[in-house]
Amino acid sequence: MPPTDVPPQADPPLTGFRVLELGNFIAAPFASRIFADFGAEVIKIERPGTGDELRGWRRGRGATSMMFRTIARNKKSLTLDLRTAEGRDLVLDLVRESDVVIENFRPGTLERWGLGPDELNAANPEVVLVRISGYGQTGPYRDRAGFGGVAEAFAGLRQVTGHADRPPVRPAAPIGDALAGLYGAISALMLLLARATGRPHDGPRVADVALYEAVFMAMESLVPDMDAYGMVRRRTAGNLPGVVPSGVYPTSDGQSVMIAGNSSGAFTRLMTAIGRTDLAEDPSLADGDARHARETELDAAITDWTTRRTAPESVDVLSAAGVPIGPVYDAAAIADDPHFAERGMLRPLKVSVETEPEEIRFPGVVPQVPGAPGDVRWAGPELGQHTDDVLHEVLGLTASQVADLRERGVL
Repeated sequence: MPPTDVPPQADPPLTGFRVLELGNFIAAPFASRIFADFGAEVIKIERPGTGDELRGWRRGRGATSMMFRTIARNKKSLTLDLRTAEGRDLVLDLVRESDVVIENFRPGTLERWGLGPDELNAANPEVVLVRISGYGQTGPYRDRAGFGGVAEAFAGLRQVTGHADRPPVRPAAPIGDALAGLYGAISALMLLLARATGRPHDGPRVADVALYEAVFMAMESLVPDMDAYGMVRRRTAGNLPGVVPSGVYPTSDGQSVMIAGNSSGAFTRLMTAIGRTDLAEDPSLADGDARHARETELDAAITDWTTRRTAPESVDVLSAAGVPIGPVYDAAAIADDPHFAERGMLRPLKVSVETEPEEIRFPGVVPQVPGAPGDVRWAGPELGQHTDDVLHEVLGLTASQVADLRERGVL
């Protein structure tokens, strides 16, 4: 029997919403996954026969990558050829039953298929459309192909990433796509909130999210610093200009720790904890600019301390002193860490990698919403796994109608 003093959990906050995903790769699917994690029904439209190309990315074995299983989790897969008249009509029928449409094709693609904002709005004046593209729906570069990595370069992130004496490097995660996906989800929620509160809207409810702009918004004062101070930022290895001391420091066990002692309070606690009270009490190091000027000296003092201790010892000592510090983890360390497990960040699911189902740990749900939590209900589906169910349950098509569409290559 469950404890009687535990209140029942409410449905996840997006239960009852239906999202139609017309995107592929990462950005649009990242946005719709947020909806799926929190209870929305997300119907992912995939190309018959091949599906989303992400199914084949970083695939160690089996037919479908864990990358796709992760980003397409909690979604339903429906195969549909959007280039056919029947496929277009079925999409419009689904739009009539949906709250949100999210797409990340090159600008003009939906219009060529007869599925542009005006057509979607005619089918359902209440639907919200989120459009994610490399450079946005307007501007001189709108027609250029755009991927997350290119957006990171165009928006300035690549130029400041890496070492000064080497070429720029890319972050080893799809930062541009993830940021655009977050902005896409926020855009959809803003438009849904405006709709729910009765705010008038002239024409289609459309959000235009550009990959490069999502990255540019994370670059803080990149251009203002140039205008105000003549500062054009360059690569500074793992440190941010003016954020001192802060960086990755080696430890005696061959590992590394990330220490962020750049606030005045944290700096004093850090220097005291490593036995450098002379630096902690030095009035000339009271502000960030002064610490920046002595960055090499401060980093040397910290490195001298960390290289005489293991990573766990360094974390224990400095955490107890109130200094922000953490180990530099790889996948194996993350999977073994009790904090990830306690917070539900490692969700085991049975997935068919090759033939027999295997237990695979997937990332948990963010953010934590006590009382009405999101959940990882299933991993990214097989191609077309839910085609029949969606067409029967949402559009009311009969089995013979679905079979006819499949025979003619529409599904």
